[in-house]
Amino acid sequence: MALPDPDLPPLLDAHRIEAGRDVFHAACEGARADRFAAGDLLWSRSNKDIMLALVLEPAVPVTRTQEMIYLAMVATADALGALTPPETAFTHSWPSTIRVNGAKAGRVRFAESVERDEEGCPVWLVIGIEMRLAPIAGPVEPGFVPDLTSLVDEGAPDLDRTQAIESLARHLLTWIHTWDVDGFPPVLDAWLFRADGYGKQHRVETPDGALEGTFLGIDEEGSLLLKHEEMGDMRTSAIGIRACLPPEAVQVAAD
Repeated sequence: MALPDPDLPPLLDAHRIEAGRDVFHAACEGARADRFAAGDLLWSRSNKDIMLALVLEPAVPVTRTQEMIYLAMVATADALGALTPPETAFTHSWPSTIRVNGAKAGRVRFAESVERDEEGCPVWLVIGIEMRLAPIAGPVEPGFVPDLTSLVDEGAPDLDRTQAIESLARHLLTWIHTWDVDGFPPVLDAWLFRADGYGKQHRVETPDGALEGTFLGIDEEGSLLLKHEEMGDMRTSAIGIRACLPPEAVQVAAD
């Protein structure tokens, strides 16, 4: 049976993308070409995966736009947590992975324009959300790691793409409003509540190699704070989230 199109909140303009196309890439290309603007939400007709991309035009400097990565993870956990059994555990694995009951089920993707406005803010920004819906079977898709799961595998057999996208859209708008009114702190508090490894020993992959230490938190610029040993001394490093996003999670947004 064919699923109905999602019924999105009035503030969003829906754009249906055929299954098999990269929704995130389509949103970035459309924003770059001025075909899409703030509030345009692209979604995939795939029945196996939940894929959407939201175009934003946040009037904030480039030092703050990475806050949207955390916001998207928080909104996803809230949105899908409302549609799955109460015992389903959604967690965030820095920098952009979403886990369900400990296994990887999805990710957030991020891109922004190189072009800046008069205030130094990116002209556009795209946040992509991808979650595996159907049970895992056959070859693993690129960008996913071996410890995979899906929402169906984790106890949500009746969940469909349309329900998920509608819930994601509502929760994204709710969290964007919270962020706009109250800033980053409430987003960060909600993210840390579900953060894997927070306050514990943690391993972080960086462009310069892996670091292991105590995950102290996230600073005001969205960098992960890691207390670790270096040359016999203890130090705390602030590790930028942008540099640590896996290649498949970020779009090089040359204008």
